[in-house]
Amino acid sequence: MAFRVSVCYGQPDDPEVFDDHYERVHIPLAKAVPGLVDFTWGKVASLDGSPPPYYAIASLYFADAAALKAGLRSAEMKAAAADVPTFASGGVTMFTQDETSVLS
Repeated sequence: MAFRVSVCYGQPDDPEVFDDHYERVHIPLAKAVPGLVDFTWGKVASLDGSPPPYYAIASLYFADAAALKAGLRSAEMKAAAADVPTFASGGVTMFTQDETSVLS
């Protein structure tokens, strides 16, 4: 089982500005969150060719619920969260999930 924070970014006004800020500024901020065991992100495409509901999705993984709670309360997470409005002009949806692999 892993605990994940999902961050779903809406379509930005300027994708190049979003990408530049995300890679140069936001990723380093998010990588500093204590307890983080994995961090992935990627741009979204729909399977049927229609416009996807999101531009990109990031996933921040924690080993357990205690690590997730500590990470969410940390100064580093607060700094990363405060940065989001500076580049996410298309809005953002965030949620947590406890995941269980069905393959193992």
